[in-house]
Amino acid sequence: MNVSAGHNTAADEAAIRERVQNWARAVRAKDIDGILANHSADMLMFDVPPPLSSKGIDAYRKTSDLFFSWSNDPVIFAFNDMQITAGADVAFVAALMRCAGTEANGDRIELEYPRFIT
Repeated sequence: MNVSAGHNTAADEAAIRERVQNWARAVRAKDIDGILANHSADMLMFDVPPPLSSKGIDAYRKTSDLFFSWSNDPVIFAFNDMQITAGADVAFVAALMRCAGTEANGDRIELEYPRFIT
């Protein structure tokens, strides 16, 4: 997002919130292009399940097969209690994230964990 020195913090926060929500909608829809739409080519993401880190957009793309084979339909992937801090040069999102799936042994797992996005 290109933010000028005279930026509108409320508008920036709303735009960032919409981006995160669009990402979550794309995950629920299993829309790989939508999932990757706002990630840079040299991104670094720490996530669960393993691999715990994805370096680069291609590595992140590969994690989608693992996630979608683990998650049930409909995919549960949502952000709660989202806190956004937007400045002229950088923005941060902290939120509780909820996703659910089924382990290989059939156990249903619901994860809710803190998520930080910069």
